[in-house]
Amino acid sequence: MTGTTRIDGIVFDKDGTLFDFHTTWSGWARALMEHMSDLHNVPVADIAQAIDFDLVTNRFLPGSVMISANNRECAEALAKALPGVSVDDVEEQMVASSATAQLSPVVPLAAFLDGLSERGLKVGLMTNDSEFGARAHLEAAGVLDRFDFVAGYDSGHGHKPNADPLLAFARLMGLTPARVVMVGDSTHDLIAARAAGMQSLGVLTGVAEAEELSHHADRVLPDIGHIPAWLDE
Repeated sequence: MTGTTRIDGIVFDKDGTLFDFHTTWSGWARALMEHMSDLHNVPVADIAQAIDFDLVTNRFLPGSVMISANNRECAEALAKALPGVSVDDVEEQMVASSATAQLSPVVPLAAFLDGLSERGLKVGLMTNDSEFGARAHLEAAGVLDRFDFVAGYDSGHGHKPNADPLLAFARLMGLTPARVVMVGDSTHDLIAARAAGMQSLGVLTGVAEAEELSHHADRVLPDIGHIPAWLDE
C-alpha cells in the first residue's frame, strides 16, 4: 500500500531501469559503431556524431536518440551516417547484436521480481526496444518467466511516450490504470504513465538527472531496489 492509492500492477521500462544503461549499452554501441565503420568504410567519429555518442568518455550524451527512441528511429539516425545502407539493414543488425549484449542488472532481478509477485502484483515490461530483444534480455537474465506481460515498440500496442502500450498492460491484466505504476528512467516513460492515468516512478540508473525526471514523476528513486520500501509507505 502506498501513501495514496493501492498498487495492483507494476510495469517496467527495460534499459536504464532493470539494467544499468551505460554499463550495458555503451560497450555494445562502441562495438557496433566500430563494426559498421569497418564494414562500410565510414569514420567511426561520423557514426558516433549521428547518435550523440562521446567516443572519449565512451558514453551517450543526454540528448542521444539511442536513449529513449524505438529501434527504428535509432536505425534511422545511424543510417544517416552510412551512405547507401538501408535503414532496414541497420535495424536488422542492431536487433541481432543487441540480443547478445552484456547485461548489467541494477539489482538481483529474480529475487526482486519474486518479491513483487509475492505481494500479488502483476508485473509487466514495456520497452521501446523490439519485443525479440526484450525477451532475449529477460531470458538471458533468467527472469522472463517472472513477467506477466512483455511488449516492445513492435508488439502492436504502439510505443512510449504514447499511453497505448501501458493501457494494453492494464487491459490484458484486468487492472484499473490508476492502480498501476510505471517505472522508468526517461521522461518518455513518465509522460506515457501520466497519459495513461497511471502512477509513475523515475529511477536514476539511466541518463536523466533527478531534476528532469521530477517534473513528470510522482517520486524519483535511486534505483528499482527502493520500490518495496515505497510500496510499504
